[in-house]
Amino acid sequence: MIQAKQELLQALAAALHELAPEAPPPAAFESPKQAAHGDLAITVAMTLARPLKKNPREVAAALVEALRRQGAVQRWVHSLEIAGPGFVNLRLQPEAIQAVVAEVLASGARYGHKPAHGRRVMVEFVSANPTGPLHVGHGRNAALGDSICKLLQSQGWQVLREFYYNDAGVQIQTLALSTQCRLKGLKPGDPGWPEQAYNGDYIADIAADFAAKKTVHADDREFTASGDPDDLAGIAQFAVAYLRHEQDLDLRAFGVQFDHYYLESSLYTDGRVEDAVKRLIASGKTYEKDGALWLRSTDYGDDKDRVMRKSAPAGAAASEAGAYTYFVPDVAYHIAKFERGYTKVINVQGSDHHGTVARVRAGLQAANVGIPPGYPDYVLYKMITVMKGGQEVKISKRAGSYVTLRDLIEWTSRDAVRFFLISRKADTEFTFDVDLALKANDENPVFYVQYAHARICSVLAQYEGERDFVDADLSRLVAPTETTLMLKLAEFPDMLERAAADLAPHDLSFYLRDVAAAFHGYYASERFLVDDAALARARMALLSATAQVLRNALALLGVGAPESMGRDTAAPAEALA
Repeated sequence: MIQAKQELLQALAAALHELAPEAPPPAAFESPKQAAHGDLAITVAMTLARPLKKNPREVAAALVEALRRQGAVQRWVHSLEIAGPGFVNLRLQPEAIQAVVAEVLASGARYGHKPAHGRRVMVEFVSANPTGPLHVGHGRNAALGDSICKLLQSQGWQVLREFYYNDAGVQIQTLALSTQCRLKGLKPGDPGWPEQAYNGDYIADIAADFAAKKTVHADDREFTASGDPDDLAGIAQFAVAYLRHEQDLDLRAFGVQFDHYYLESSLYTDGRVEDAVKRLIASGKTYEKDGALWLRSTDYGDDKDRVMRKSAPAGAAASEAGAYTYFVPDVAYHIAKFERGYTKVINVQGSDHHGTVARVRAGLQAANVGIPPGYPDYVLYKMITVMKGGQEVKISKRAGSYVTLRDLIEWTSRDAVRFFLISRKADTEFTFDVDLALKANDENPVFYVQYAHARICSVLAQYEGERDFVDADLSRLVAPTETTLMLKLAEFPDMLERAAADLAPHDLSFYLRDVAAAFHGYYASERFLVDDAALARARMALLSATAQVLRNALALLGVGAPESMGRDTAAPAEALA
C-alpha cells in the first residue's frame, strides 16, 4: 500500500496543480474516522474554495474529474465520491490494501522507519538532581524522553541522549548536612535534626556506606569515602556519587541509557557562566536596578524582565555580587549545546519549568551568538497521581516524601510503567492506577496490546505450513475485518512520521490499542487454521505482519512483545469482550 499511496499522492498533486496552477496546496490524505466513508479522504476542497471563488462541493467535483484522468487513480482506486460540505472519499482496490502485508514482511523491524539523513538532535531528559531516588515524575520524564529519542531515530535522526544535573548549590549542601547528621547519630525527629534535611531512609544508607569507607561507582564518576563524619566536602561528593549510582540502577531497570552527562558545576569551572553574562551585558540587554543585574527579557516576549544576579547580601560592600539566578547557567548551558553543533535541541521537563522557557530563549537571543528564535524545543509534562487499593499513595519509605520510580516497577512491571506513563499527552494530568496495571483483561491497555501479540504467536505456533509467506495469495484477504486490520497496518509509517514531528509518543500508545482492537475483532470473527490451505496461508501472512507492527511500535515505547501471557493465549474472544 506504500507504493499505491505514494503514486496516489503524486496523482493528487498533479490534479491540484490543474485546479490551482499558481499556488497548488500540498497533497495530503487523511484517514476517515468511519470505515463506511472510505479508505482515504481528501479535505482540500474547503481550503481551495475561497481562492477559486467556488463553493467547496464545486471544487470537490472538479478535483474528482481531474483525479479520474490520473493513471494511478485508474489503477489503485475503486471509487471516488463527494460527501458532506466537500470531502472527497476514496475507496481503494483490494490489491492496494492487501499489498501492505507483503510490505511489512519485507521490511520487518524497519517497517515504518526512514533511512538516516545525517541531521543531529540532542534530547535532554530526566536531569534529576542527585539528592534522592527518582520519583514517579522522573519516571514520566524518562518514558517520554526515551520514546521521543526512539521516534526521532526511526525517522533518520542521529540522537544524543543527555543528562544534566546540578552537582552544586544549596540542595547538595542540604544532602551533605543530612548525611552528616545521620553519621553523628541523629535521625528525623531528634532535637538538632535540621528542618530542611532529607528524611528518607536512603540518607541512613548513604551514611552507613560512608562510615564503612566504601567506594561507589556511577556512570560518570566514582568516589571513595573517608569515613570521617567531619569531612563535609567528602560527604557531599560521596553522597552525589552514591545517588547517581542509584539513579543509574533505576534507569537501567527502566530500560533507559544516556550517551552523555553534563555537570552544572562545569559551567562555572569552564568559565561559561561568566562568558554568557559578559555577552549579555555587551549586547546592551541588561541593566542594574536595586543592586541587582537584570535582563530585558520583555524585548523577546517575556511577561517581565528577569533578575540575572541577585543584589548583594545585606551588610556586604556595594561591589560584592549576589548569586546568579537559575536561568543564567541555563543560558550558558544552551549556548554550549549550540556550540557543540546541536542546532536542534529538545528539553523534556516538568510543567513547573514553564516559566523558564521564555527567559532561557530570551537570554539566548540577547547573547547574540547566532542561535535561532524558538531554540530549544520543550516538551513539558504534568506530574502524576499514584493510586493503589483505591487510595492515593503519597509517600515511600525509601524516599520519605514521595513515590519512587522503583516502587512503581516493583508493584507492577517495567512494561506496565513505561506504557502507562506514555499513554496520555504529556501536558495532561495522569493518574497511575496500580491495580489497573495488574489486571489481566481489556481494561488494562498494556495487557490488551501485549495479549494481541501473544495470541498471534499462539496461532502461528499451531500452523503447520510453510513459514515463508512471500508467495502467499493475499487476494484471499477480503473479509471486512481483514480490510480493517490491513488499513490500520498501513497507517503505521505516516503515524510514526507525525508522532516524531509533533514529539508525541502518546500517539504510539493510541495506535497500538487501535491495532490490537482491529486484531481482536478479526480473531473473534474469522477462523485461521482452515482446511483451505491458500486461505490459511494468506491469513498467517496477515497475522505475521500484524505481530511485526505490534513489535515495532512497542519497541519504540521500550515495551516488550511477549509470545505468551502466562495463560491460554488462544482463549475464546469472549475473554476480551
